[in-house]
Amino acid sequence: MATPSFLGNRYWVLRHGKSIPNERGLIVSSMENGTLEEYKLASEGVNQAHLAGELFHKELKENKVPVENVRLCYSPFSRTSHTAKIVASVLNISFEGPQCKVVEDLRERFFGSSFELSSHDKYLEIWALDEKDPFMKPEGGESVSDVVSRLTNALITIEQEFQGCTILVVSHGDPLQILQTVLHAAKEYSGPSGDDLASRIQAVKVPSVLSRHRKYALLTGELRAVV
Repeated sequence: MATPSFLGNRYWVLRHGKSIPNERGLIVSSMENGTLEEYKLASEGVNQAHLAGELFHKELKENKVPVENVRLCYSPFSRTSHTAKIVASVLNISFEGPQCKVVEDLRERFFGSSFELSSHDKYLEIWALDEKDPFMKPEGGESVSDVVSRLTNALITIEQEFQGCTILVVSHGDPLQILQTVLHAAKEYSGPSGDDLASRIQAVKVPSVLSRHRKYALLTGELRAVV
């Protein structure tokens, strides 16, 4: 799979392993709560992260990608940094070294204070709203469009810092669904916008594209090649 012309790196995504909030059925989406140690991976999630690291290592070998070319870019939430740290350990990469980078714009989608620490059954309400209007914010939270804006910033940061690398983005369910949606749409886009990343994403940042992000859903600990 060739790297698209508007990207300087290959991208894989990994949703964090099963977390303590997942086990407890809680929405933990604010930076204040999400970075707390008490919301890191559950024991099953630790196993999922190990398995994902081993699978990624196998894929790298099969594609003849040296581990030196890998960069782990991860959300600062405890469940994602915990996952990234385990994957780095499997790959024998120093988590404190230059191959691992925390990127704040890869954080979880904030669903709003009225949903924070409530039942994860509430996700269905938010996704129903996304289908109707991905530019509409849940009360006090981020719309799909808002998440696209900061993911674009994250990608620009990564693209400026790394070239010719295989990037593993370790993040959360909604941000990774949305990231896959816009990258696939940007890759297929053949309209009049420029060939730079930001212009392509802006061109596909439309309701008909963004409202369908759930089709790229990932399970906890699921690894996927994107572009």
